[in-house]
Amino acid sequence: MADTVAEPAQAPAAVRRAEEVMGTVFSFDVRGGDPDDVRSALDEAVAGLRRVDEVFSTYRDHSQVSRLARGELTVGECAPEVAEVLDLGAVAERTSEGWFSTSYGGRVDPTGIVKGWSVERAARRLAAVPGVSGVSVNGGGDVQLLGHPGAQRPWRVGVTDPIRPGGLAAVISAAGLDELAVATSGTAERGTHIVDPRTGRSAVTDLVAVTVVAPHLTWADCWATAAFAMGSRQGLRWLESLPDVEALLITGGDEVRCTGGLASRLG
Repeated sequence: MADTVAEPAQAPAAVRRAEEVMGTVFSFDVRGGDPDDVRSALDEAVAGLRRVDEVFSTYRDHSQVSRLARGELTVGECAPEVAEVLDLGAVAERTSEGWFSTSYGGRVDPTGIVKGWSVERAARRLAAVPGVSGVSVNGGGDVQLLGHPGAQRPWRVGVTDPIRPGGLAAVISAAGLDELAVATSGTAERGTHIVDPRTGRSAVTDLVAVTVVAPHLTWADCWATAAFAMGSRQGLRWLESLPDVEALLITGGDEVRCTGGLASRLG
């Protein structure tokens, strides 16, 4: 879980909104641009998220993904976004050597990639509004940051401490960057829900949380999930091998491990 923090002084006009979608809360913070244009774009972004839920939800019997899993539809008969997400999932599976997957027990299930992808897509739609200088979209604690909230004022994201409720494990700064994403996978908020693709059962791991920092939330979300399933030792080694990726891993024994470059992103 993460919270976005922006310095309040000398910042462009902000339009903020919170919407419940996909069973979680999405928070939007858009800086600059004409407020009416921004609100209109927000309406479109929220409608897009609701459409994603209708298409991809595995809890809706008549969603396209549920029908695809039952063999009632082909990928070609689904909305184009389904093929896009499954293609991205295939890249994630190859990159993670199978620790991330969009299928379990022979059934299609892109749940692990859809939220990060949809948050990033919404953020980029908002950033395209003329005059917008900064965008933060937080989907249930996974955050995509674009631009800046104000002159020489970076976006900052607080990462919740999974061991000590109410505390922060770290504060991530986007200083010097035009895009940054922060994604956390773990058991603190949702309990045991991450699946080991090799067994189809809950991942057995020494970790309670993995936070990944990268330019794109689509990938940050995937890498956090895969590293959590791997466990702290293998997960840390693998994350260190990925370009433009930093991470914080916390074990059930309250041991903190991090990639070598994470310190440059703290603040």
